[in-house]
Amino acid sequence: MNVNEMMQYISYLLIAIGIMAFIVSIITQVIKSWPKLDTLPTSAVVIVLSLVLCPVAFIAMMSWLNQPIEWYMIFACFLAAFVVALVAMDGWERLKEIWDRTGYKNKQK
Repeated sequence: MNVNEMMQYISYLLIAIGIMAFIVSIITQVIKSWPKLDTLPTSAVVIVLSLVLCPVAFIAMMSWLNQPIEWYMIFACFLAAFVVALVAMDGWERLKEIWDRTGYKNKQK
């Protein structure tokens, strides 16, 4: 696998995380506007939605592409669901803060 392919896959992953975080944010806002559900903690709603929607979206995508689904893909999908929840809860600012803490900017200079 060359660098161009890897960058393309990373771009696809970031796009998928962004789209899923947007969908989770919208559904969370709808759920929080319902009577008696507005008392639920927003963070818990976001995490549960992410843990449900990410694997469902992944399985739907893989079946649409007629690709086999392995156990490690589902495991990775659950890990990605936590990233989606993080982005949906705190937005891109928190993700940027984590990226800046890695010192990647300092390594480029």
